[in-house]
Amino acid sequence: MAALMKLRNMSIIQRTVWNHLSKTKRCISTSKKNSDTATHSTTTSECPPEDKNWVSYGFDYESKEEDTSAHHASFFFTVSLCLVFGSFAWAYAPDVHMRDWAQREAYLELHRREKAGLKPIDPNYINPQSMKLPSDEELCDVEIII
Repeated sequence: MAALMKLRNMSIIQRTVWNHLSKTKRCISTSKKNSDTATHSTTTSECPPEDKNWVSYGFDYESKEEDTSAHHASFFFTVSLCLVFGSFAWAYAPDVHMRDWAQREAYLELHRREKAGLKPIDPNYINPQSMKLPSDEELCDVEIII
């Protein structure tokens, strides 16, 4: 968005594109008599009145139109493109952490163990003869919490 705003401020772009897009009316009052100047009334269709209570969004402090259009464009890109389409892409992205693969592998392993007639989880995951456990004398009065 900042690049678009900088591109807009380039002098070649201003002379060619932006002058055609943002033609502004300048109200100049001309009168034939001096007495007509005191009773001059301007309608809203000829020249829109300046909004004296205008507070800028922070994009452009001089022009209300450019400030509002830049505000709307930045929120369009932020909300609709980044948040909406970004959330969609994030939700439907492939599983990069392989969580689905681990669950499928667990179901296949359970099916293999049931087919072989084994328990789903073996209580002796490690062979007890291959482990060296301390004797009761070595443990002394240590409390064992299981």
